[in-house]
Amino acid sequence: MISDEGLTIAVDFDGTIVEHAYPKIGKEMLFAFDTLKALQKKGHKLILWTYRDGALLDEAVKYCASNGVEFYAVNMSYPEEKHDASISRKINADIFIDDRNIGGFLGWGEIYQMLHPEDGEVNHQFKNPEAHHNYKKKKTVFSKLFGSK
Repeated sequence: MISDEGLTIAVDFDGTIVEHAYPKIGKEMLFAFDTLKALQKKGHKLILWTYRDGALLDEAVKYCASNGVEFYAVNMSYPEEKHDASISRKINADIFIDDRNIGGFLGWGEIYQMLHPEDGEVNHQFKNPEAHHNYKKKKTVFSKLFGSK
């Protein structure tokens, strides 16, 4: 059950909000901004949590703002936090949305449905790892020997 205050959700940029094209900004992942805005309307705090730094980070933040998403914090747990970029640290969040999760990126529809099943079925993106452009099907020993898929 999600509290009335909502969750703090850390969201990766490359491969999650946009397709991988680093250091450029890739194309928007299907329904990324619609889902992020819907999560904000539900009272969740969104943190942009990304490898990007400096001008590349500023570019990503501006890109998200131009698509209607302003973050609670960027690469920090709280907006007023003093952050030393030379120190790697973990963000304090309830949930992390990232394309590097075990099992890969689920898709924004699946993520929203997991967080808010009470809203009914969200069917705007299928749970299909092959839809993610970085997906590479690994060959098993069996498939290498016998040529099966």
